[in-house]
Amino acid sequence: QVQLVESGGGSVQTGGSLKVSCAYSGTVSRTCGMGWYRQAPGKEREMVSTVTTDGTTTYADSVKGRFTISQDKIRNTIDLTMNNLKPEDTAMYYCAAHSRPSIWHACRPSYWGQGTQVTVSS
Repeated sequence: QVQLVESGGGSVQTGGSLKVSCAYSGTVSRTCGMGWYRQAPGKEREMVSTVTTDGTTTYADSVKGRFTISQDKIRNTIDLTMNNLKPEDTAMYYCAAHSRPSIWHACRPSYWGQGTQVTVSS
């Protein structure tokens, strides 16, 4: 059974920093990486950052240069360090474990955590 538990959200002012963490357990069949996503009220969930099993990272354009994803495969955690936060970063942040059902499918989220709220005030 795969479990993902996020922590570390909170409220900060514009320009502040936060780190959200995800502790994961269980085995993901055909795993291809993990990622952080976010969803603001009234908006669709969007990708923030991902890391593949070989360590390749990607970032949404809106967070490049401000956010850093890191994975500790010994402690089974994946962190998202967020600097220079802006009000538009306010959202529920979700951790996801990715899998690729077959070679004809893209790597995509298969398991989700419950989310942690990040609020940035101006």
